[in-house]
Amino acid sequence: MIHQFPIRVYYEDTDLAGIVYYANYLKFIERARSEWVREMGIDQVQMKAEGLVFAVRRVEADYLIPAKFDDELLVETAMEEGSGVRLVVRQDVKRGPDLLFSAIVTIICMNETGSVMRLPAAIRRPMH
Repeated sequence: MIHQFPIRVYYEDTDLAGIVYYANYLKFIERARSEWVREMGIDQVQMKAEGLVFAVRRVEADYLIPAKFDDELLVETAMEEGSGVRLVVRQDVKRGPDLLFSAIVTIICMNETGSVMRLPAAIRRPMH
């Protein structure tokens, strides 16, 4: 299953060269992951109240083609692999058929002391 999340590039997203500032792609994919998790029925506010939060453990990113002001982009999120405590997702940012940015993101779940915990069942279920 591929989750799709539309993004429009605003002036604030660009740098002096008029292209999307590299760190903003990480913001774009974070927003898309948040919506993906929400659509799975996971309430992150409730998780936090129970002492659990998601954390990014690793990001491997490739910047392929620059996005520019007013571009309409689509962030696609798909599960690559996972275990009870770790989830790896691929996130691609596209403009039409063109792949602009691609990342492999490893996500974990932690408790208040920073210890790694099992991922919520709603995320583990699609892995089986």
